[in-house]
Amino acid sequence: MRARDPTEPRRPPDLRLVPAALAVWAVVLLGIEWGPVAAVCAAVLALATVVAVRGRPCAPAVLLATAGCAAAAGLVVTAHTLLLVQHPLREPAERGAAATLRVVLRDDPRPIRGEAYGSRPGTAGQVLVPSVLARVQVDDGLWTAGGRVLLIAPADGWSGLLPGQTVTAEGLLAPAGRPDLTVAVLRVRGPPHEVEAAPWWQDAAGGLRAGLRAAAAVLPPASAGLLPGLAVGDTARLTPEVEADFRAAGLTHLLAVSGANLAIVGGAVLALLRLLRADPRLAAALSAAAVVGFVVLARPSPSVVRAAVMGAVVLLALALGRGRSALPALAAAVLVLLLADPALAVDPGFALSVLATAALVLLAPSWADALCRRGVPTWAAEALAVPAAAFLVTAPLVAGLSGEVSPIAVLANLLAVPAVAPATVLGVLAAVLSPLGAPIAQACAWAAAPAVGWLVQVADRSAAVPGAVLPWPDGLVGAALLGALVLALLVLGRSPRSRTVLLAVLLGLALVLVPTRLAPLGWPPAGWAMVACDVGQGDAVVLATGRPGWVVLVDAGPDDGPVDACLDRLGVQGIAMVVLSHLHADHIGGLAGAMRDRAVGAVAVGPVREPMWALQAVARSAAEAGVPLLALTAGRRLQWPALTLDVLGPRHPVGAVDPDDGTSVNDGSLVLRAVTPAATALLAGDVELAAQADLLASGADLRADVLKMPHHGSRYTSVAFLNAVAPRAVVVSVGAGNRYRHPDPGLVRGLERSGAAVRRTDTGGDIAVTVDERTGSPLEVVTRGSPLPAPRRRGVRAPAGQVGAGGEG
Repeated sequence: MRARDPTEPRRPPDLRLVPAALAVWAVVLLGIEWGPVAAVCAAVLALATVVAVRGRPCAPAVLLATAGCAAAAGLVVTAHTLLLVQHPLREPAERGAAATLRVVLRDDPRPIRGEAYGSRPGTAGQVLVPSVLARVQVDDGLWTAGGRVLLIAPADGWSGLLPGQTVTAEGLLAPAGRPDLTVAVLRVRGPPHEVEAAPWWQDAAGGLRAGLRAAAAVLPPASAGLLPGLAVGDTARLTPEVEADFRAAGLTHLLAVSGANLAIVGGAVLALLRLLRADPRLAAALSAAAVVGFVVLARPSPSVVRAAVMGAVVLLALALGRGRSALPALAAAVLVLLLADPALAVDPGFALSVLATAALVLLAPSWADALCRRGVPTWAAEALAVPAAAFLVTAPLVAGLSGEVSPIAVLANLLAVPAVAPATVLGVLAAVLSPLGAPIAQACAWAAAPAVGWLVQVADRSAAVPGAVLPWPDGLVGAALLGALVLALLVLGRSPRSRTVLLAVLLGLALVLVPTRLAPLGWPPAGWAMVACDVGQGDAVVLATGRPGWVVLVDAGPDDGPVDACLDRLGVQGIAMVVLSHLHADHIGGLAGAMRDRAVGAVAVGPVREPMWALQAVARSAAEAGVPLLALTAGRRLQWPALTLDVLGPRHPVGAVDPDDGTSVNDGSLVLRAVTPAATALLAGDVELAAQADLLASGADLRADVLKMPHHGSRYTSVAFLNAVAPRAVVVSVGAGNRYRHPDPGLVRGLERSGAAVRRTDTGGDIAVTVDERTGSPLEVVTRGSPLPAPRRRGVRAPAGQVGAGGEG
């Protein structure tokens, strides 16, 4: 068969099933969001349309099919919503009753990974367990009932369960948080009871997935967690850093099994059978069997099921000898799945999967042809067109869901393309071959290491680019706004004249906006001596040493990315010493990012060595970088050409500190007095009232031109301590929208009334202390602007009486 000439016009896509699929989706959404009355009205209207046009001789078949499918969807969603509103578990859930549920697991338990903060590591202490009801016991009542429930359970005892297992759970009921046909939520207390064995195929799939995780353990931690996610969607061991990098780089779709994975697996089997000259019908049947097996291995999530149904339609067309038609296959998949499981209509992953596939079918081929006509090789044209089309079409929905836009996503996806297929194939092979022995599976994992490592690096470098993630309005308004912008770009791009104007406008905006985001004008200011980096809710202070490109870093913030980006903006090439004031996560979490690709002289900690998990993490990062770990105590003096550091505290460190007592750990913070050419600065860590009183009683010279506010401006700072420091400028390192309500408004107002200039990272971004060379003033405080946005929070907020308490944060 000859290769297709890109100059030949493509046949228009077959759109006949698309209106029916859209109508079904709209009716199901209407019923789920507005209840059975709305669903009945939609079904009646659709049936009336069928009756009105059926008798006409010129009745369009597409309209009849669309109205008929919409009527069927109305009836289906009406039945589902009626069962939901009349379910006997709804009333007990509204009043938070205790219940014992007998359930069947629908999917693998998904870890809820809490962010590391204070003394708590970022571990997954709970799991989400999607389940189906089998039996209910509430109060004195016992009955059999169906319906979906979501369990929020302790990780211990629940994380190892498999889909298809039947278990008994006890806990407190709560109403479902979103309209997705879930009857109730059960907050589980304790381990599962009366656990039955999983079906043999789920047990076998669970064993293969465990074999893949064991084989991947021979790789570095980042790659070991990523390989199972790429191959079969198993993200249980994905590190928080890699997860955050993939999200910022727009690569999270690679962690969810979708049509790409099925295409790779099914395509590999089909290509092998074609090489063996197998009959097309046999090849289609065996490829279908491979797809079914992969669906079981990867678990039937919405995107996997969608891709499997679409692939089945395509394989059926191949087996019957008909030409492939991807768009009708996609529309048929949407029709079948929404009628079989209406809850998919409100599943974001399902919507993203459908949109991405539609983009690859409708936009990518014509874009690739256009690039080929301009002399771009076919492989390069397709590699450019596929991620660009998928990103452009899914961007509005992603923006509406996350409140963020990732401009760098297209480039990141383009760089990731060559590594996805090898990593997926070798990961699946490692899982399938794991029963034959660990060495064989580990060999496959080692073979996948270069591809997986490349993806880790692409995500890491992309996420570190300033402006990689931009804030955007969330919800329906944000999605509609970006959707209108994308539509305008597509329409304008069709006309050569408009395309020229559009490219000129975009190029002009890029020339103006990109340099100012990557390197804002005037940043860093000349002669800077100290910079408080905007790292969110945490600390990271950079002190110039007088040696060009070399600094001392005091604390590293909560995450790798922000501190790494701050050091890059300052042109830091080496770190003479990293001083960690204390071992809370918001001060040590970014240590690896700070040391990445930079020479480091040493890492220093104070006399308080709790919590132990944090000390071990610091020691591990230092050892991996080949950097010595030192201890600092009060009375120590450190000197560099343009910097002197005196360690003032802690004055009376307690030998045994309860790691869960955040105040005790905070009071063990190293307190440093820095002497620079621009000013003297007191870096107070997170010391609270007791440690501040010790410093005052010691008679140490606390006076300083600049005060790094203790504990992000917590109210647990004494007026006597502030008066002893008598700062002319106060720097508050704090995260926007933090749940602790830092800094305390009363303290800020008092400092401003005293004449101190108060600067905050949550409103001003990075803050630099420098000498004004024009006026000769010995002190000037300059803010960079562009502060980090407030994080999007989900779940229950802390009670008002507990916000702003001392201890952690």
